[in-house]
Amino acid sequence: MVDSRLRGVNIGGWLLMEGYLLGGRNIPECEFKRKFRRIYGNRELDRFENCFYNNFITEDDIRHISLWGANCIRIPFNFRLFGTNPSSKSKGFCYLDKILSFSKKYKLKVILDLHATYGGQNPDWHADNRGKACLWGMPSLQKKTYKLWEIIATRYKEEDYLYGYDVLNEPVVDKEKLPILKKFYSNIIERIRKVDKKHIIFLEGNLWAQQIDFLKDLLREKVNISIHTYQPLNFTFNFNPNVSYPGLIDKVMWDKNRIRKYLNPYYEFSRRYKVNIFVGEFGINYRKNCAGELTYLNDILEIFEEYAFSYTYWTYKAVYGFIFPNGIYQYLNNSPFIKREGPVYGWENYLKLWKSKKKEIISFWKTDNFYLNKRIVDILRKFFRLSSFNKSKEVVK
Repeated sequence: MVDSRLRGVNIGGWLLMEGYLLGGRNIPECEFKRKFRRIYGNRELDRFENCFYNNFITEDDIRHISLWGANCIRIPFNFRLFGTNPSSKSKGFCYLDKILSFSKKYKLKVILDLHATYGGQNPDWHADNRGKACLWGMPSLQKKTYKLWEIIATRYKEEDYLYGYDVLNEPVVDKEKLPILKKFYSNIIERIRKVDKKHIIFLEGNLWAQQIDFLKDLLREKVNISIHTYQPLNFTFNFNPNVSYPGLIDKVMWDKNRIRKYLNPYYEFSRRYKVNIFVGEFGINYRKNCAGELTYLNDILEIFEEYAFSYTYWTYKAVYGFIFPNGIYQYLNNSPFIKREGPVYGWENYLKLWKSKKKEIISFWKTDNFYLNKRIVDILRKFFRLSSFNKSKEVVK
């Protein structure tokens, strides 16, 4: 019997720009844009942002994902799209409205993922952060995050193709601050439920969505748990190019049984507390399967199915790189906007070339210039087809 669990793809690097996905250094988005503003000014930065958001992901991209048989997309976004004082008039809504209209046309559910929030929920670049998670020590920033979710939930409370709110991507707090994270989640649930009782709320575990035991006290109707899994990291991210799967990685024998053992505590948590587990992120660094990465991908997907986990693959689209997860669509060439030989890499080349090469950069962002990794797609499609979400839909071509 088919089921209706989530099986889909992340649209990473779009509403929050990440350096490695654009072929460059992992500096925070705010740092890149500050440099851009210093050179070209605020008006040109607005034009740059609009060009990027309207060309990096288009309706055709959502159609591609639908044709693969996926039933959902996860949309990571940056709080900066909504400004320092979020309101219903924030420009971020024009992009969320657009992606929801595309998803409705192609019958894909949408999960909205707050990937970077005020002050930063973890110290990393993908939280648009300069190295310190200030959110946990500043109640004023927490209140801004509550307000942002209230505004988003109010706008989309009746949206059928919105599946839910992933309220905070990969929080990181020390053990002594865990009560602050719990209270933060409790307040977010309360604020959202005041305006929206319909959609799922996803809570991610501590330490980059890995530790979830503390969340048991927050479980209630329409609250699901989200985890991220990239283990073993030195293999999936290709930090150590001398290891392969199955094989000895970090002095541990990693094979399908080891993956199952690693994921089993999450499965037992889901059974004990009768809660759905959503793997919001997982993925591989693809290197022509020379290290068994496709075998790993197939094995972990089989275990997700065995354990009845929902999941979204990281990520849809990226400049090909030798570390970190690659995109399903990969940019392989070495254009002036990539310049793998350096000394300036990837997106930081825009700073010098935007004035003279604006049209070429905009064209470069389009998916037509990216290579579809059919070997990854074939594996994903095999599992996406198990879902009943898409059985009756007619994809608009």
